[in-house]
Amino acid sequence: MENLVKKLEEQITFLQQEISQISKELYSQQKEINELKNEIKNLNKRIKDMDSEIVSNIDKEDKKPPHY
Repeated sequence: MENLVKKLEEQITFLQQEISQISKELYSQQKEINELKNEIKNLNKRIKDMDSEIVSNIDKEDKKPPHY
């Protein structure tokens, strides 16, 4: 019986270590996901800004100069 209890305690300790390791990895992955989401947001904003700048420049080029 004592041997069984010792074996169970060892398994519990092992499982606790595994859970702790998985938790750390999950935290790391979530942090990376959040960073990537922010980067995507920033890139989307830059694309929209560039797009509106291009449209603005096209509009300027299409207008006749004032001396016409």
